[in-house]
This record gives sequence, structure tokens and C-alpha cells, in this order.
Amino acid sequence: MKKKSFIQNDAVQSILSSLIAIFIGLAVGAVVILIVGCVNADIGISGAMEGVRIVFGGLFSTGRSASGASVATAYKSGLFNIGAPGQYLMGTLVSLSVALGIPSDKLHPILIWLIAFVAGTLAGALWGMIPGALKAFMNINEVLACIMTNWIAANLVTWLFDISNFKNVVENTKSGYIYKTAYNNVATAKLGLDKLFKGSQVNGGIVIAILIAVLMYIIMSKTTLGYQLKACGANRHAARYAGIKDGRNIVLSMGIAGALSAAGACLYYLAGNTEFYWSTYQSLPAIGFNGIPVALLASCHPVGVIFAALFMSMLDISGLQLTNLTAYNEYITDVMIAVIVYISAFSLVIRLWLKKVTGKKGGNKE
Repeated sequence: MKKKSFIQNDAVQSILSSLIAIFIGLAVGAVVILIVGCVNADIGISGAMEGVRIVFGGLFSTGRSASGASVATAYKSGLFNIGAPGQYLMGTLVSLSVALGIPSDKLHPILIWLIAFVAGTLAGALWGMIPGALKAFMNINEVLACIMTNWIAANLVTWLFDISNFKNVVENTKSGYIYKTAYNNVATAKLGLDKLFKGSQVNGGIVIAILIAVLMYIIMSKTTLGYQLKACGANRHAARYAGIKDGRNIVLSMGIAGALSAAGACLYYLAGNTEFYWSTYQSLPAIGFNGIPVALLASCHPVGVIFAALFMSMLDISGLQLTNLTAYNEYITDVMIAVIVYISAFSLVIRLWLKKVTGKKGGNKE
């Protein structure tokens, strides 16, 4: 019997397939930058090289946290959570309403923050359970149900914030914005990270996001609940035959996914760095869909999501730097991301190719 070498390990090959996707996407982006620079007299070859430097250099100089754990968790259970935008909006609505609605002179800001975070996360969980219940008990496709709940959430959030007292009426030009939580001193603690990363808006939220990802890895890989969720995803009917309550687990899986999406919204807006612009949510927030490419790139691994999210965020910010500092626009980095996601979707093909290549090398006999 042959013993697998390090390169033949499934986890290693999964990581390599993601790295190959990243490399191909960056290579395509670099070629596009060079071609555009060479054919555009306003940019030239020197400008093209500067564009390449900004994109590749920016990956290692700037960063922000995001999470695709919501999509990854549902996917492991055999579900496609396209309802992340709605869950994200419900988390935003509830967390900001609680954080801004409780006077900070009556209750300690830290307690208000905790209550707001928990309330917003639970709101997302409940919102995620709606398409989960429709799927489990009425066999309605979760994608269709999620699209429905997305638009209900978008209009509900717009209406409730429109009639609320949380609009920034102090600055007349910002009447469409909701106050930052820094307005009443309810903001995520910096934990000294702002001093470590000078000039950034980083705070304790990144620590919480990492802990959530690790917790989801433990739940999905080391617990009975995780086994049941994955069993339902592999074959719902076989799981039911084995005594697993498939309906309950489908609802629970979508609830967990909704909670993760909402938690991301809570961490983002409770940070106190960003105002929520409610009037834009007559359309769905793009950030809710960003978990899909992140989950794909991470092969739906909860811990891998941390690194995939950081990479995608840094690439996105590099696009903004490219726009601000050169004659290029940020859509070149969108091309890179699109190629990376497209190649990631074929990760199984890449893994099969890696198995074929590494299998030829053989291994040591036991």
C-alpha cells in the first residue's frame, strides 16, 4: 500500500487549486494592464509598469476584513444562500437601531454594543430561516425564496430608516445617511490595533471575525451537528433514512448562514467608521453577494474564508488606488477578480489535474 506524499494530500491540493486560480487571475490582469498602457499614449510603458506595481504592491500594503462564511456554511449543507444581502440588511437595521436607540448615558456603551451585535445577528438568523423553512417543509427552491426575502428586506429597511429618528439631520447634505455609532460613543473597541496599523480603520471586529470563522470550522468538522448538516447536504433522503432530521437541519443551516451574514453587517457598521446610506437600498447591496466568490476561492473552508476575504478586499482596494494614482480605472481589478472566481469554479478540474500530475510521482510504500 502506498503512502500519500505531502503534495498528494487533499487539503494541500485544495489550497494549491486556489493559489493557481489567484495566479492565473493576477497574470491576466497584469497582461491587460500592460496592453492598455502600451496602446494608450497617455499611459505609456512606464505608466503600465506603475499600474502593475500598484496592484501587486497594494496586495501587501492595505487590507480590510470581510467574510464569506455564510455562503460556505450553507453550501456545506447542500444549500445555496443567495439571500446574504437581505440577511446583511436585516442585521444592519436591527444592530444600528439598537446601538443608536439606547442612550449611552443610561447604559454603558460596551453593553449597548454587545446587545446590538447579538440582536442584529439573531435578526439575520431569523431572516435566513424563512427560505430555510420554505425549502424544508414546502420544497420551495431556496434560491427563489432568498431572492424574495432579499427584496422584502431591502424595502423594509428603506422604509423603517426613512421614518426613524436616526437620520443624520445635523449635516443637511447627509439627510439620507444614518448616524455612525461613534455619534453616541457606541463603537467597536480598537484594542490597540489602530496603533499597530497606523492610518487604518482596523478594530477589534477583525478579531471577532476570525474567532467566528474558527468556531464555524470546529462546528462543521468536529461536532455531531456539523456531521448532520453535511450529511443532509450530501443526500437529504439518505440522511433522513439514517435517522437525521433533515427538515430541522435545513432550517438550522440557513439560520446559521443568516446569522453569519448579519454578524458581518454588525461588525461593519458598529465599528463607527461608516455611515449607512439607507436610500441606496432600493437596490441590493453588492457586499452581500461578495461572500460567493470568497467562499468559492476558499473551497468553502471556514478558515480559508479568512484569507480569501482578505485577498479579495486587498485586490479591491488596489483597484481604487489604481484609479486615484494612475490613468487606469478600477475595472481592471474587476477583471482579475472575475477570472479568479471563474477559475475557482473549476477547482475540481484543477484538483483532478493535480492528482494526475502528483500521482505519477508515486509514494513511499508502508
